[in-house]
Amino acid sequence: MIIVTGATGQLGRQIVERLLTRVPADRIGASVRDPGKARAFADQGVRVRRGDFADPATLAHAFEGATQVLVVSIDRFGADAVAQHRAAIDAAVAAGARRVLYTSHMGASASSHFQACRDHAATEEALRGCGVPYTALRNGFYAASALRFFDQGRHGDRLALPADGPVSWTFHEDLAEAAAAVLADEGRFDGPTPPLTAGRALTFDDLARVAGEVTGRAVTRVAVPDDRFQEQLTEHGVPAEYARHLIDIFLAARAGEFAAADPALAVLLGREPISVESALRKHLT
Repeated sequence: MIIVTGATGQLGRQIVERLLTRVPADRIGASVRDPGKARAFADQGVRVRRGDFADPATLAHAFEGATQVLVVSIDRFGADAVAQHRAAIDAAVAAGARRVLYTSHMGASASSHFQACRDHAATEEALRGCGVPYTALRNGFYAASALRFFDQGRHGDRLALPADGPVSWTFHEDLAEAAAAVLADEGRFDGPTPPLTAGRALTFDDLARVAGEVTGRAVTRVAVPDDRFQEQLTEHGVPAEYARHLIDIFLAARAGEFAAADPALAVLLGREPISVESALRKHLT
């Protein structure tokens, strides 16, 4: 029994969908906060049970009979995120899982400029001490984050963002397929994986040039001071704490934390990963 947490989220849902092409449905369990949102999986024979990291008592039932548990990281920052990840890891071990997997990040490091990467590093530390074999899927930075900045209605021919650095933008679809491949081939990676990334790292200057080629209009890349960009975000209703985290992403990119490009993802997929350039062309047309 392979359990996937967060199976109604953007990544978890796609992992379950791809697992269904590799293993029988009755070997897959979906742990979700709201089982009603996973009815489509239940209709296909997937075992759907309520599991909430913030309510650890629910996890024993959600993880019952597990041989592998994939803990999909939650969309929170700081001590609360790490505590919930630890609760899920502990529950997986208590349920008898012989391997615990976790969706980590290519930039996982205790010294990262980005809080989420420090949280991933702390969760990986918990995995190392959990007492059973583990795999940390070090996913590339989600490309959806980059594409949002190219909404023509908002940004037109001017891309005004803080100074950045090269990022190996990687797509949920590819990372979900890779996770399914690793789950179906238990033990393929022991410990942290190599960075699971697209084929090359690009800056927003690079993407602005692609946008210009697609639209036929020059897209000017403007570097906005960090503090001014943060002010603009809060003026548009972004909570101050979240705005600060966004700035930290640019700081980390400038430090080269997301620049690694590794062939491991292509090997898992048996093809080249989706390129952010091709996705941007599609996005803009």
